Amino acid sequence: MLAPTFAMRAPSPSAERCKLARGVVALAPGLAWLPATRTLIAADAHLAYEDVVGGALPLWSTTEIATLLALVVAQVAAREIVFLGDIVHGSMMSEGAMRTVRDALHLLRASATVTLVAGNHEGRTRAFAVLGATVDACERDGWLLVHGDRPAVLGRRTIIGHLHPSLHMGGGANVPAFVASEMLVCLPALTPYSSGLDVLGDAFARAIGAWSVMRRDAYVVATAGERVFPFGSLATLRTTLRRAASTPQRPPARFRKRYLRSDP
Repeated sequence: MLAPTFAMRAPSPSAERCKLARGVVALAPGLAWLPATRTLIAADAHLAYEDVVGGALPLWSTTEIATLLALVVAQVAAREIVFLGDIVHGSMMSEGAMRTVRDALHLLRASATVTLVAGNHEGRTRAFAVLGATVDACERDGWLLVHGDRPAVLGRRTIIGHLHPSLHMGGGANVPAFVASEMLVCLPALTPYSSGLDVLGDAFARAIGAWSVMRRDAYVVATAGERVFPFGSLATLRTTLRRAASTPQRPPARFRKRYLRSDP
């Protein structure tokens, strides 16, 4: 059994899941869960990435993502999986990559209904040859589910992907993150190849501002391994980290006396 959900208005201990907004739960792999309709939502999988970018690499990420989703479907007894756009990294891929993507989707369709919301990476053809039918949007549990690359629909509770939100920790380290408010939930990218858009930066603030969401309205939940880490208010987290970064760090007095003493 997964741990019970809890509110994330303030920083909270890590868990396997936590509440993001009304009827929306964050699951540790970076997925959203709508328990009322037993719908699992995955954003920005970018399947066949290795092939589309022309790398001489095996398509390991496609198989890993499909296996992960199948495992979570079984754990939560999901009835439906909604891919929230950028299901594939691009429509131009080899025959072998197409077979791998089709096999991955076939695996998932064996245990749940699969709904594919088109994103910007599917191209004008919406990658129909490999994905089959896609939709521009769908609605579940009172939430509008869209990729997030098109103009915002104001006044509607909306779940998006597209932005690849992540929490940049400094030193090149970053972790995928959910950003949520009462009217907007932004999911982290499922692909392992994206460093993501820093949720603390001005570019991210402008992006969610299109949905009339301000930093003070939003909350951050990072995800790593099998845990989620609720950091609380985005505005408070940004202020705290910036203050810490601007404060000079002095070594302990004992260290200064012993090792930083002037040469005679």
